Amino acid sequence: MTKEEKLAIVKQFGKDEKDSGKPEVQIALLTKRINELTDHFNVHKKDHHSRRGLMMMVGKRRRLLDYLAGKEIERYRTIIKELNIRK
Repeated sequence: MTKEEKLAIVKQFGKDEKDSGKPEVQIALLTKRINELTDHFNVHKKDHHSRRGLMMMVGKRRRLLDYLAGKEIERYRTIIKELNIRK
């Protein structure tokens, strides 16, 4: 992911370009990296070291989504819909 792509995601889901701490921004960034790694595994099926990193990212995203669902359910539903994460 390039700096420009990351900045665009932070601008889209955060208040401004420096707001990278919101759960929505973190979830969106993790989703982008997860999607990139998923495409990587279509080519490199035996890359188990990167697969472990992918599983850790999926777990972190799951914990952030659970946190957001507990705090504000509407923000949770909005981010799920925008990122097409099925639940």
